Amino acid sequence: MTQTTNLGATIDTRQPGGQIAFIAPREGEAVQEITFGELGARADAIGRALLARGYRTGERVAILGRNSIDYVASLLGILRAGLVAVPINFKFPVETLDNILRDSGARLLLGDGDQLSRPQNDLPRVVFNSPAADGLAAFMDPGELSPFAAGPDALALLLYTSGSTGMPKGVRLTHASHAWVVRTRLENHELEGERVLIAAPLYHMNALALALLTLASHVATVLLPQFNARDYINAITRYRCSWLTAVPPMIAMMLREKALLAQSDLTCVRVVRMGSAPVTDSLFQQIGQLLPKARIINAYGTTEGGPVVFAPHPDGIPTPRLAAGAAHPQVSLRLRDPAGHEAARGILELKSPGLMQGYHQRPDLRPPFTDDGYYITGDVFERDHQGFYTFIGRLDDMFVSGAENIYPSEVEHLIERHPAVQQACVVPVADEIKGTKPVAFVILRPGRQASAGELKAFTLSHGAAYLHPRHIWLVDGFPLAGTNKIDRRALLLEAGRRIHQDSASPQANPGAQHGI
Repeated sequence: MTQTTNLGATIDTRQPGGQIAFIAPREGEAVQEITFGELGARADAIGRALLARGYRTGERVAILGRNSIDYVASLLGILRAGLVAVPINFKFPVETLDNILRDSGARLLLGDGDQLSRPQNDLPRVVFNSPAADGLAAFMDPGELSPFAAGPDALALLLYTSGSTGMPKGVRLTHASHAWVVRTRLENHELEGERVLIAAPLYHMNALALALLTLASHVATVLLPQFNARDYINAITRYRCSWLTAVPPMIAMMLREKALLAQSDLTCVRVVRMGSAPVTDSLFQQIGQLLPKARIINAYGTTEGGPVVFAPHPDGIPTPRLAAGAAHPQVSLRLRDPAGHEAARGILELKSPGLMQGYHQRPDLRPPFTDDGYYITGDVFERDHQGFYTFIGRLDDMFVSGAENIYPSEVEHLIERHPAVQQACVVPVADEIKGTKPVAFVILRPGRQASAGELKAFTLSHGAAYLHPRHIWLVDGFPLAGTNKIDRRALLLEAGRRIHQDSASPQANPGAQHGI
């Protein structure tokens, strides 16, 4: 990556511009490809068009659409012109989309035609992949553009986190912070010689940071519009993808495609970077069966703090299987217990050049920074005697059952030790005696059988009594949020519905109920 203060100029111009940057297969359409040189020219043309139409430095331009080459080019063009990109989760309801567009102060909306029709406002729109007068091709102004010279505090991105309730928070990220992220990851040569597959949404930090890294690393990336298990497997096979990023539900859905997997050659996969959720022993085993030659990276990061947090141990000590790693040499970490004292188990606080500026227009929220500049993640970790950090759970997810603090991940790991279980998700429900109690939704491994009663007995015999789920429902799949993570809020509502149904019908057999 050339040294620059503009995050949109991540393409290394010292490398051959004729090499393929992105391959974008879309169902029912011809596969699109673009070289690094063509992508840079398209980004310049979009940036020039924005400036020619009077948009000024610092103004917001929103993007609403599925992953595409036009999406990547638009993001780069917005940044090169000195404007602020606002990638938005297209799975948000219309009311939330309108609130975000209003809150961000967006002046222009770019994206897919079917998505641009949803917001209820009069913002001008530019349509991706369209030959019409309002299409991106007609909008562009071909020619070279000198990227805006961003200062240390110049805003580049406004990412709205999904959240579980209320208005999503706008996270303010600067050119400097995420140019540092790209440079720091580039120094590790983690993508050297790889072919990357991205199916996670570009409005989320996981995929967005990876796309910028692939550009700086000058490697080819296969970009799917969104995740679909069959398309994902086919893309690995057809394009010989070697480096994947995934979350646990994606692996679970791939494992269900037994017939397709039986005829697919996935031996090309060398690395699987698991993000957005912790890797369990059960998941390690399943990935090992699915992708036997792959190295698994148990990654951690946040929108607010970026993806550079942990690293291999400085003394070369192997990272324990479930640990996220040791502190990255350029990141300062500490754990604080509920009393605010540093401890071996507590809330992770971090300080690095990759931190956000803060939340956009949210005086109602307490700033998540300590007086000495650490970001308070809200994630609970344990640090062992060798300095390795292991994720325990979100502080917000913790609940108290009969005076015992319970993290859903503790119960999930316990259930997933059963050989028939593929994945478990635990949520708390109200209880007259305990206050709250854990209940679980469970997906079984393909071809395996177990009853709810058997799984409950297993947890009682292998873990503390207070951890055992009071209800277990066997399901075929979990509802997913827009980031492909499990939608725990939807499961919490479903648990309440099922408990009410069971209490109204005492003969019901909850272990036999499938689907959500």
